[in-house]
Amino acid sequence: MDAQLLAFVAVAAGMVALPGADFTVVVRNALTSRRSGLATAMGVAGGLVVHTALAAAGLAAVLVTMPALFRTVQLLGGAYVLYLGLSGLYAMRRRATAGTAAEEESGGRTQSGAGRSLRQGFLTNALNPKAPVLFLSLLPQFVPEGQPPLPRTLLLASVVVLLALVWFPAVALLVDRMGRWLRRPRATRVIEGGSGTALTALGLVLVTGPLLH
Repeated sequence: MDAQLLAFVAVAAGMVALPGADFTVVVRNALTSRRSGLATAMGVAGGLVVHTALAAAGLAAVLVTMPALFRTVQLLGGAYVLYLGLSGLYAMRRRATAGTAAEEESGGRTQSGAGRSLRQGFLTNALNPKAPVLFLSLLPQFVPEGQPPLPRTLLLASVVVLLALVWFPAVALLVDRMGRWLRRPRATRVIEGGSGTALTALGLVLVTGPLLH
């Protein structure tokens, strides 16, 4: 049995499950519908596939060693997360002022929102500037000495993607299952306000903060 691989699975599972922008976006969209939540989860996994490909190709190392390029990705990711946060706060305010009419309007868009949710999940993860640092700092520690690094790196990165494919759809399904309570107007406003505030704060940190490495 590969003890290093088992240890990596445990560490990666904890990091994937750690609440962040991905988690927040999945929860928020799952409140709209199960379909939107699952689409967002698939988008997050798709973003991780991009980071896996970059790590395997060595491009992640280039990104981390070029401050200007890294900062550009950081700004793009921060701006997008900030946009999602402000959108959530606006949706909360609109629900509070428009009441039932806004809820009916939102429900009418549910069936056409899967593509948008997929895109939101993908961009939220793919533009996360912390991901290249994570892949470059964590994965090499679990490559046994003397073993070819590329196959092992691909295996470890695939584990991260698989964990995301389990965790985020599970979160979406749980939120949908609890939808009877979570979709009540007051609960919806609280969740939208909380997720909007969290994403806005994270976006501001990414946009105004120093380099993450």
